[in-house]
Amino acid sequence: MFRFRHFSVRLLVMLLGLLFAVMAATYTLVSRANKKNALRSSEVNLEAGVRHYENAIRQRIDYLAGSAGVMSGDYAIRQVLLKETPDGETLASSLQSYTRRVGAPVIALFDIDEGHRLLATSEGSMGNENCGPFMHLIRQATAGDMPKASGFSYLNHELHALVVVPLYAPFPNVAAWFGLAFPIDRVFAQNIKDTTRLEVTFASTEKGHPRVLATTLPEADARLVAQATANRGPAPARIGTLDLPHERYVSLFQIQEMLGEDPVMVVLQRPLSDELAAANVLEKSIVLISLGALVAAAVVALWISRDVSRPVLALAEHTRLIARGDYTSRLDLGRADELGQLADSFNAMSAGLAERDRVRDLLDKNVSPEVAAQLMRDGAALGGQEREVTVLFADLRGFTTLSEKLTPPELLALLNRYLDRMSAEIERQGGVIDKFIGDAIMALFGAPVDQDDAADRALTAALAMERALAALNAELAAEGRPPLAFGVGINTARVVAGNIGSQRRLNYSVIGDGVNVASRLQALTRTPEYRTGIIVSAATLQAARRSYHARPLGEVTVKGRVEIVRIFALDT
Repeated sequence: MFRFRHFSVRLLVMLLGLLFAVMAATYTLVSRANKKNALRSSEVNLEAGVRHYENAIRQRIDYLAGSAGVMSGDYAIRQVLLKETPDGETLASSLQSYTRRVGAPVIALFDIDEGHRLLATSEGSMGNENCGPFMHLIRQATAGDMPKASGFSYLNHELHALVVVPLYAPFPNVAAWFGLAFPIDRVFAQNIKDTTRLEVTFASTEKGHPRVLATTLPEADARLVAQATANRGPAPARIGTLDLPHERYVSLFQIQEMLGEDPVMVVLQRPLSDELAAANVLEKSIVLISLGALVAAAVVALWISRDVSRPVLALAEHTRLIARGDYTSRLDLGRADELGQLADSFNAMSAGLAERDRVRDLLDKNVSPEVAAQLMRDGAALGGQEREVTVLFADLRGFTTLSEKLTPPELLALLNRYLDRMSAEIERQGGVIDKFIGDAIMALFGAPVDQDDAADRALTAALAMERALAALNAELAAEGRPPLAFGVGINTARVVAGNIGSQRRLNYSVIGDGVNVASRLQALTRTPEYRTGIIVSAATLQAARRSYHARPLGEVTVKGRVEIVRIFALDT
């Protein structure tokens, strides 16, 4: 009875622990998915906010340019300008009346002389030191024959958006230049926030000193944002998270170029808590439901454990035997219910595991299904037999140079794509991949399974590989990547094929002079004057049953071999 109760408690704890682990994993996955979705949603909102900001600037500049066109027709302004000595006070008075009408606090008039002297301004405190940005835009518009020019600069140490428009009297004669500016201040930032629901901060890091130009955040938080902007350097990551004292923000950093000054950073931010609000409600519901399920499972597990303790103990003991690798023991509970069926399944599993270990022991020593089938039939023993085989070597060109331009994950992904396409064409023709040697492939035709048309299969596979590489290069071109090239060498010869290695580790392969010739022919494809990526030996063409477009390349003496080899280029 004690053992029964002890096991019941253990079973209960195990089941509850398992259920708790599943619920915790579910909660963790849901929580992570919610955070990931929240970040993605925030990024989408931030990108939309950038577009809205840019549109707002563009619309405001277009509006001011249009307003300047209206002012160009103002009779009073034109009459004053036509005088030999324009009256600055009269012009300033006219410009001041327009500031309220067009919503531009700063309107200035400049003459058309080379120095573009300031004639009048609506802002009495705007001195000559503030005229430089306007003059820069006037020169830019004049040089480009543009109807307007705009940019960002500081006026009286405050950030403004500027636009200059010519005053025609009459068209196309330019009598003067209008310069208009509107401030990028808290009001402007608040308008952006009202539309996008994003916090907006304009920060300057001129001369390494962060300064808040305009913001919708509390002043203390805005200073931290400006400092973070300065710490990121001149080219910060576009989107990232930023922790402020009371909130984590998903932040987008947009560079705003200035006229002859250090750029300003526009920081758009969305509180992560806003995106997670609905997800937090869901997570709390999951926690409550999980607790209820845990209590219900405890009751059910206790009830079930009273009936299954003994057979479960027997099953547990049998499991320990299997865990130790004893697949010969069999379990008989003498029951016809589900536990009895489970015992039968355990027995079948033991037999299956024993067979699996035998198969695994054989398959771990070989890689090809054809080789595995032979080993299952004949067993794994050292030795081999002489047979005629067509050997194909394929090597990727420029792999070392390619590896210098790509990161290791990118390089591995590209190499796997290439090897997958090439291997598929080899296997489609009944070839066996003997081994991968880095970016090179060694394939066999005629071993371990006899093939009367092994040479034809190898030649067909090489041509198919060439077409597959062309298709892969088309995909790489669409991705903006450079094309790949390869070299293929094919030779037919009598070699020794069989299991090579030691008693503990075997590898089915072929050895002999013919293998070396195929490898050397592949290396000869690097010779520029041959103008081919596939070189085959005369022995392969003689063994082939069909005819191919083979271009003679002459006779060569391959490295490590005295006998001369006649070689051909295989063309499509």
